[in-house]
Amino acid sequence: MNIAAYCRVSTDKSDQLNSLEAQKSFFIEYTKKNGHNLVRLYADEGISGTKTKNRKEFLRLMHDAQHGLFDMVVVKDISRFARNTVDLLQNIRTLKALGIETTFLTSNMTVLGQSEFVLTIFGALAQEESANTSKRVKFGKRMNAEKGRVPNIVYGYDKTRGDYFNLAINEKEAQTIRQIYEWYLTEGYGASKIANMLNGKGLKTKRNCSWSQNAVCRILSNELYTGKIINGKQEVTDFLTGTRAERDESEWLVTDRPDLRIIEPEQYARAQQILYERRCAFRVKRRRQSNKYLFSTMIQCKECGWSFRRTVRAYQNTYIRWVCSGHNGKGADSCPNAVTVDEGELIRALEGYFAEILKNKKNVINHVVKEMKRAYKAKNDSRDYEKKLNFEVARLKKARQKYMDMYTDDLISRKELNEKVGGMKSEMERLENDLKLVRSHLDRDGRLETIIKETFRRIEDVASIQEMTNEQLKKIIQKMEVDKDGNIDIYLRLFRDPGWDKAF
Repeated sequence: MNIAAYCRVSTDKSDQLNSLEAQKSFFIEYTKKNGHNLVRLYADEGISGTKTKNRKEFLRLMHDAQHGLFDMVVVKDISRFARNTVDLLQNIRTLKALGIETTFLTSNMTVLGQSEFVLTIFGALAQEESANTSKRVKFGKRMNAEKGRVPNIVYGYDKTRGDYFNLAINEKEAQTIRQIYEWYLTEGYGASKIANMLNGKGLKTKRNCSWSQNAVCRILSNELYTGKIINGKQEVTDFLTGTRAERDESEWLVTDRPDLRIIEPEQYARAQQILYERRCAFRVKRRRQSNKYLFSTMIQCKECGWSFRRTVRAYQNTYIRWVCSGHNGKGADSCPNAVTVDEGELIRALEGYFAEILKNKKNVINHVVKEMKRAYKAKNDSRDYEKKLNFEVARLKKARQKYMDMYTDDLISRKELNEKVGGMKSEMERLENDLKLVRSHLDRDGRLETIIKETFRRIEDVASIQEMTNEQLKKIIQKMEVDKDGNIDIYLRLFRDPGWDKAF
């Protein structure tokens, strides 16, 4: 008789894999002893028996059964075939309908025309054993979590020899983590760009794989790097399906481990803020973070708020132009801005703009400082003005978040959301810039003049805009806004020493 044998182990640990080899040897000996022809041995390694869909070899067995490759399936024990009673019975019935016997050797049962009652009892016992195993595993995980243990493998750390649940910092990998945060926070690179840079350096992940955008995001969102171990964010609610549910933050198990700190909590908090803002920018405005081309994400439409995107036309000559993503992608009904910005002309215009302001550098500095001092001198009490600015910023953030939540809950459309929050972003930027200036007391001790001079110094260092990268240009220019009439407003990025905030 042509037979197929099936065996399975539920983990990939060495002792279990040895068990798998023992099962394979058993079936080879069984077929020789009984004079059968072993068509194929199907074996799943490190797979749970509660979910059939994850067992590739089992699914292949059922597929081959449909094509009549064998006459009988031999399994050593019911629990190896399935730990889910429903799956067990459904697959047994499928094989019976095809005229294929299923034999469970340890219970001496052959299923073909036989009552399913006993089989159901054995299947239920196997499922209950799996349920008890799940409870023991959950209990063990909770005990380890309460002790601040980390059972999984984490990039940046090594397992302590002889102690599976403890970590020690891997200095080489820790340096890579610090570099990732430096690129993300200071240089403004996106996760995809960082992944490409790491791969370009020949660096690998903990599992010796190439870096991806998701892998970089996991580094940026793992609070373990601040020396804080958090367990119990999720729990398995159904061991048969593996369904997980988020737990309330008050139920998390948090352990402080300063000895595991690789980055400062302030850096982590800034990274979360940037991640959140970029997600919101993409969800609401479909504005991606990109450094691919010279003007990527720098040119914004003043009408709809979407970024301009790069288009290339090659006929007799190659033309590189930038157009509004809203107008170009969704039509004039979405955005009336049909302006096309030629990249070469924009580069020449910027170089002319920089040359002009450098030529009048002294007058520009004096004018800006004079106007700033006049504006703040009109305020009798800068502390009161600071409170007023804080209040306005908080009010706008609260209002913006309210509309974001309404959009997430499908209470308003994206169009309605854009109408509600469209002007809030620029107003918040203006208020926050004013707030930074007030906090630094720039009008009192001449620091504003120092800031403007540093900005001019950076412009003077520009040899050619054509040869600059997107990251370099973003250090000088915050953004460029284009209206439907073709007018372009350029917003320079003022250089500020982060240490000034601490000094004042």
